[in-house]
Amino acid sequence: MTSVPTPIPSRTHVVLDAIRHRILTGQLTPGQALVETELAAQFGVSKTPVREALKTLAGTGLVVLNQYKGVTVRMVDADMAREVYDVRLLLEPEALRRTVRSGASLEAARSALARADDATDTAERSLANREFHRALYLPCGNPLLGRMLDEVRDQAALVSAVAWAASASWEREAGEHREILRLALEGDADGAARALHAHIASFVERAYPEARAEEGQE
Repeated sequence: MTSVPTPIPSRTHVVLDAIRHRILTGQLTPGQALVETELAAQFGVSKTPVREALKTLAGTGLVVLNQYKGVTVRMVDADMAREVYDVRLLLEPEALRRTVRSGASLEAARSALARADDATDTAERSLANREFHRALYLPCGNPLLGRMLDEVRDQAALVSAVAWAASASWEREAGEHREILRLALEGDADGAARALHAHIASFVERAYPEARAEEGQE
């Protein structure tokens, strides 16, 4: 019996993952220019996979394409934070409520939480936290809802990365994650949804208080 060979990731996919990782871990900072020739040299590829990767990242909102300035990492400000977190507040608690009510397994969320607790650096913990949230909303039973939340996932991670660089709040958020998971595991769908809503809202209020102030003026 012959074994099926493992598919080799395309060069574009490898470059895409590498650039995304650098942005979300702060190695590439908001506003920083991304030059195709420089990135191609760093990754040992032609400019084509780099160009395709940057187009994909522009689609997810992590970079900005400008015909005059070229490609830059997206800037993060209160307006962006409010837009991204408003979507999360509207959709994510409801998705979790449906996940809990469906009785779906939350083992992936438990595993991600454990990885976040055991993380040895910021990048590892950030990625684990992203997986924790995704593990809560993805089994909601509505694939479109899951995809909609996936679409803002990278932007939310960028907002968080910038906020954490200014003032780390890992421990508080870890405690909130544990409480959300506890309620979900107990089958308290409404309680888990309320705790998740409070968790998301409190983060953006702490990290970007100007967004809260502007919202109150509208």
